[in-house]
This record gives sequence, structure tokens and C-alpha cells, in this order.
Amino acid sequence: MGIQSVGIVGAGQMGNGIAHVFALAGYDVLLNDINAEGLSNALKLIEKNLDRQVSREKISQSDRDSALGRISTTLTLTDLGQCDLIIEAATEREEVKQKIFDSLLPHLKPETILTSNTSSISITRLASRTDRPEKFMGFHFMNPVPIMQLVELIRGIATDEATYKSLHEVVEKLGKTAASAEDFPAFIVNRILMPMINEAVYTLYEGVGNVRSIDESMKLGANHPMGPLELADFIGLDTCLAIMNVLHDGLADTKYRPCPLLTKYVEAGWLGRKTGRGFYDYRGETPVPTR
Repeated sequence: MGIQSVGIVGAGQMGNGIAHVFALAGYDVLLNDINAEGLSNALKLIEKNLDRQVSREKISQSDRDSALGRISTTLTLTDLGQCDLIIEAATEREEVKQKIFDSLLPHLKPETILTSNTSSISITRLASRTDRPEKFMGFHFMNPVPIMQLVELIRGIATDEATYKSLHEVVEKLGKTAASAEDFPAFIVNRILMPMINEAVYTLYEGVGNVRSIDESMKLGANHPMGPLELADFIGLDTCLAIMNVLHDGLADTKYRPCPLLTKYVEAGWLGRKTGRGFYDYRGETPVPTR
């Protein structure tokens, strides 16, 4: 299965990073989003991030120019149908992802591989509703994509060996490392990470420590590069809550119950950096704890 053209659904935080690394690795990229402003902002951010890599001598100016030349955009989802590989990187809601795959199916080549960048949703369930469950996999990149080295490869129950090998080769060509995960809720990284973040929110909720003391404790006491509440703001509190709900529903264990304070922040629209407020307030020159 030779893969040269890659279609990416969603030009947000994850989609633009995925487009960046694929274009830099020599793939032809077609980036799709539901609005023109989203696509324009994604291209500006990709250009900015490539320029940063040039300034740090990570890549050459010709690498940067070639990568930008390989990225095309479209507002029409079905234009992606002729790509060899499609990566869905839309919002972390199963009904949205399913609608995307339903729309794409009639326009796909027989050999096209379908993947989802989902951080928690069942790959087997998503695949079962398509016409090619054997050519469907979880392809989970870490944020920020150009920097983080890991890609989780998640096989559904029907995924065939040829599809797995093809995607493993793609990860190697991207210069990243693949970790194979079984199709259980939240896979490996978020199965471990999200309960830790949720526990940090419980620690705040119960008054054991404030925002700053919790984050400083984990940075200086456990050598974490970011505190768990700072990291939650970076990921997005709505995404954290969605993954905790998947864990709680999928594993039926009370230890995965989302903290009520996390739910409250999401209800308030305080979703972290992307909205200007979360566990920190980002509207001033420096972030200020909100509790």
C-alpha cells in the first residue's frame, strides 16, 4: 500500500500540526475544514512553525518552502476521497466523527486507508460503521505534533496486518516513534495521563492545595515539565472532560468519575488557553491562577 497523498479533516490544533509533519516528510497534503478562516489560520501557523524550525536550524529554507508547496486546502470534504490516507482530526465527539466518515465513504478509492486521531473513542466501533473496517485504524498524534515524538497506533478488532504495517512505515518516515495500543478506552497515554489530571482537579476541589501549589509540587517534586492543571489548560478542559467520560462510561469504574469542578469549569466555558481562562487566566501578560 503505497501512501503519497494524505487528506486531513480538521485544521485546528491537531490537524495543522499533522499537516505540517506530513508535508515536511514529503507527502502531498490536502487539508479540509468547515470554514475558510480556520484554513487560513492553519496555513499561517504552519508557516510560522516552519520558520521557527529554520531559525533553529532544524530544517533548511528549501525544506520549508517545499513543505508549504505540498499543502493544499479545501472546504469540500469529499475532495479528500482520492487520497491514499485520510486522517480525521475533528472535535472529540463520536457523532461528529461518524458523520464525517459517512460523508466520505461514497467518494473513497477502494484502497484508501481511513484513520482517526481520536484520543479515546473506540476504533472498532468507528470502523464497524464504514465499508472498510480492515483498512481503519487509530492514528493518535500527541500535541504539539511537530515536537512530540510519539504516535499511538490502535488496531480495531478487524484491522488487517497490511494496514498496520503501512501506517507503521508512515510513522517511521515522519521521524517519529510508534507505540502499539489495544483498542480500550483512551488507549495508553490518556488512560494514564487523564486520571492524573482529574486527580489534580480533585486535589484542588477538596482544598488540599491551590492551583499554583499543585502545579509546583508536580513540576519540582516529580520533575514534570508542566504541572497537571497547566497541562489541562493546554489540552483543553472540554477535551479532558470528554476523555474522562469515555473512561468512566467504557470501564464502569468509579475511579474514573470526572471531578465536579472540572465539569463546572467546562460549563462556564473556561476551557483553558483557547478561551483565555481555565485553571489560569491568560488574558494578562502572565497567567494568573483562578483558584
